[in-house]
Amino acid sequence: MDLYIIRRHGIWLNEDELAATNEKSLQVGEEMKDRLRWIRSYAVTEEDGRIGSVCIYEASDREAIREHGERIGAPSEDVRVARGTAVKRDDPEPVTVV
Repeated sequence: MDLYIIRRHGIWLNEDELAATNEKSLQVGEEMKDRLRWIRSYAVTEEDGRIGSVCIYEASDREAIREHGERIGAPSEDVRVARGTAVKRDDPEPVTVV
């Protein structure tokens, strides 16, 4: 399995939409657990105020990432294989948990 970074640009209008996608992602991720594992995500505020994300997944291949995105209603063409981890520190306490 490789580590992937997925950037979803401004696809949510609000935190309720983001939370619904997160729930769906957990469900679909469980169904795909032999091909994909959600590591973490960071929600970001886009310049237009919409919500985007940077997600870290472990997956068997890009097709698993693509299928997962389609099934949760959050596809992305901005998918990269991570080459490594540069800084190893715990994340700070979250401001908001979605």
